[in-house]
Amino acid sequence: MRRILIANRGEIAVRVARTCRDMGIATVAVYSEADRDALHVRMADFAVCIGPPAARQSYLDIERILDAAKKTGAEAIHPGYGFLSENAEFALACAQAGIVFIGPSAQAMRTMGSKTAARAAMRAAGVPVVPGDDGGPGGHPDAETALDAARRIGFPVLIKASAGGGGKGMRLCADPARFSRDFDAARREATAAFGDGTLYLEKAVERPRHVEIQIFGDGHGAAVHLYERDCSVQRRHQKVIEETPSPAVDAELAARIGEIAVRAARAVEYVGAGTIEFLLDPAGQFYFLEMNTRLQVEHPVTEWVTGLDLVRWQILVAEGEPLPLPQERIIRRGASIECRVYAEDPVRFLPSPGTIAVYREPAGPGVRVDSGVGAGSEITPFYDPLMAKLSTWGEDRAQAIARMRRALSEYVILGPRTNLPLHLAVLDHPDFLAGRYDTGLLERHKAELKLPALDDEALDVAAAAAALRSDAARAEARRIGPDGPTAWRDAERWRHRRT
Repeated sequence: MRRILIANRGEIAVRVARTCRDMGIATVAVYSEADRDALHVRMADFAVCIGPPAARQSYLDIERILDAAKKTGAEAIHPGYGFLSENAEFALACAQAGIVFIGPSAQAMRTMGSKTAARAAMRAAGVPVVPGDDGGPGGHPDAETALDAARRIGFPVLIKASAGGGGKGMRLCADPARFSRDFDAARREATAAFGDGTLYLEKAVERPRHVEIQIFGDGHGAAVHLYERDCSVQRRHQKVIEETPSPAVDAELAARIGEIAVRAARAVEYVGAGTIEFLLDPAGQFYFLEMNTRLQVEHPVTEWVTGLDLVRWQILVAEGEPLPLPQERIIRRGASIECRVYAEDPVRFLPSPGTIAVYREPAGPGVRVDSGVGAGSEITPFYDPLMAKLSTWGEDRAQAIARMRRALSEYVILGPRTNLPLHLAVLDHPDFLAGRYDTGLLERHKAELKLPALDDEALDVAAAAAALRSDAARAEARRIGPDGPTAWRDAERWRHRRT
């Protein structure tokens, strides 16, 4: 491939662009009017505006993205994650336009994108599935019918949307008297988020770990796993901290669950990067939860311990190459942790839009930052407020945690509020340090993890002072001239064209 369009924004678009540059592949960025000056736009060789800030008129508009690919001569499209990354119609439209979609087939995406269809496919392949009731092809038609099924399963139950993810359209119900209310609320949320109100029921697994397996398949029938990640530190069913290896998974269980994940991938003739997600109960029994038919936000921890570039693998497989390594040559070394850095109030967990006045990333041994922002970047209310992913590696878990604690303390972001204090609080919690946590860690210990109220006035003063220092630094850089510290940036700019 000579040119790839990246149908995304933020840190994942920057991440993909970097691997493309390593491989000598030109990149095309797409951007909404709100992202005109975003880092991913400046990183690319070409950039095309695809519409207004609203995602449905830009990053979710298939026709506009395909038109941008045709105008710029892109041979392939990398969807990143989120937006259209798991949209089977988009994958099919790419194929019909003669453009390579860097991901699985539309058919595999349809099968695994519907949680009810995925559960059926996994049962047929002999993969253990959480007990539940799918309610037939169209899900449960109403709350009354679903309540009968819930009583048969036994409370507590999870009411879940068949489409989408991220905890949307999901309710945990322990009380039959509340079931109808929870069911109707889940349906409304699923319809609003995914345009599909189909719901099914699962038996709620008590105090589970969320353990997932990174898998890869190629077009030659091969499939491998790249070990497990533990994503049990969650808030409202959304991941906050991820790590590998999982403290709850020994070598024997890792091998067994990896083999099951590869079996699941082969059952749908999967091609590309994907993740099989499992719930692990306290007794060590695991159950298929869902499959994400794309690259995961937390893929850096897998790259740390395997030494592999998963985006490079995606591109090679999309070009028709076999998997670069067989299973026996994929070796894991050390431990890695990732913290998702959000622009949000760490006390109330609300988005915190605004302009970043000062931005300084941590560095040093075993530290990696995948970011899509810098000083002057605008965090808008239009998109997910994820700014960066901070990951660390160590010879063992203790060293990875120590490096993460150091890196978090070095991270400086002034302007929007961030969740950095929450990460530090979790890293110091005895249950996390001992590795004996589950998906209820944050909710169960929220009183212990409660952070001090933030002083708005003090934050505003700090941000204003930082902005003045930043302005002074930029003025000094301009005074120094073309041979000064901005020379590389300006030299690179000539390569970049907007269309």
